[in-house]
Amino acid sequence: MGSEGVQSPNHERRVDGVRGPARLPVFASLGYFDFRRLWVSTLASSTAFNMQMITRGWLVLSLANDSPLALSLVMMSFALPLTVVSPFGGALADRFPRKRIIILSQTGNAFITLVLATLDVTGMIRFWHLLAFGLLNGSLIGLNMPGRQAMISEMVPEERIMNAVSLNNSGMNLTRILGPSMAGVLIIFMGTAGVFYLISGAYLFAALWLRPVGAGSTASRRSGQKVTTDIVDGLAYVSREPTLLGLVVMAVLPTLFGFSYFALLPAWAREALDVGSEGLGLLMTMTGAGALAGTLALASLRELNRRGLVLLAASASWGVILALFSQSGSYGTALPMLFFLGLVGAVYMSLNMTLMQIYSTPEMRGRVMSLGIMTFGLMPLSAVPFGALAEVIGTPDALGISGLTLLGLTVGFALFYRTFSRIA
Repeated sequence: MGSEGVQSPNHERRVDGVRGPARLPVFASLGYFDFRRLWVSTLASSTAFNMQMITRGWLVLSLANDSPLALSLVMMSFALPLTVVSPFGGALADRFPRKRIIILSQTGNAFITLVLATLDVTGMIRFWHLLAFGLLNGSLIGLNMPGRQAMISEMVPEERIMNAVSLNNSGMNLTRILGPSMAGVLIIFMGTAGVFYLISGAYLFAALWLRPVGAGSTASRRSGQKVTTDIVDGLAYVSREPTLLGLVVMAVLPTLFGFSYFALLPAWAREALDVGSEGLGLLMTMTGAGALAGTLALASLRELNRRGLVLLAASASWGVILALFSQSGSYGTALPMLFFLGLVGAVYMSLNMTLMQIYSTPEMRGRVMSLGIMTFGLMPLSAVPFGALAEVIGTPDALGISGLTLLGLTVGFALFYRTFSRIA
């Protein structure tokens, strides 16, 4: 399915006899020049993003007296624009060159972070600045990600899509190991402002590295309609396709209730373990290690049957592990729980994105992928209430409730949509 939009000659031309890791089945997609360039660009931009999450979170704690609610509000300022902007990003990715959109949005994030670093180093930074820059960063990522994801299917043939999506996510998950640990240590020596300057440089590199890529250089379709009409057409298309509709719903549930720990981890770490910035970096690194293991395992599989059932099992496991993690009282219990949280989350998100690409037609792929991306913008709808709840009952108990809610809703969805488990 979807192979009618694959440009086979381009795929063949882009296989360039890479030696080393690309000869192994798990790294097969790295044999395609365009995808290899995209992978390195993703590595750089995701490193910047994960360093920014830790650095911004640490700065919020300094400015807002360790408030978990303040952390949730800053997360909302970043994530909420994804809900609004991603549909436009998906529509634009279906009518304009995707590579151009990615380069422009990455360059914009480099400039915004540069301004943030300058405000920080001069001592002029205020809490509202972080909210404003969060809105701008989130909006640009909303323009960037649908095209970045949809472009993968232009770079590799259909039988390699799961491998390519998993490897792309492996790059992002590798940076969940490198980014937080680097930021946690560098904050000690350079301060938050110095780290923000490094992040700006990483965003700029990610943009420039994509310039030689051939895929995404031309629009996949021409449309005389308004962008809003294209968005409505995309929503109507998904609503008519039960498989795609189910995949979108199953993208929403973990985003609302599985990622609550991502926003509240700095507050949880202070309450439960009394850690410093380097300890917080270690905790975030462990989730990245689990995520890397999960995506590499998925990339190594040539075939995976009953992928709908795997999605349901991963979502339910996510809820159970989050509930167990929330009550951890030591590094010895918290670190393995974070590893498995990262693992099941990465398998889940990679598989969901793969199925969205496979089950959508090429001319709709950008808009379908935008729905997957925009679900991340729903994160504040749970992060803020759970942040407020954490102010009353404590962060560990608030995270426990979040995990149990995810488990219950997953079971409910499986009972309501009984054929979902049979998705191939």
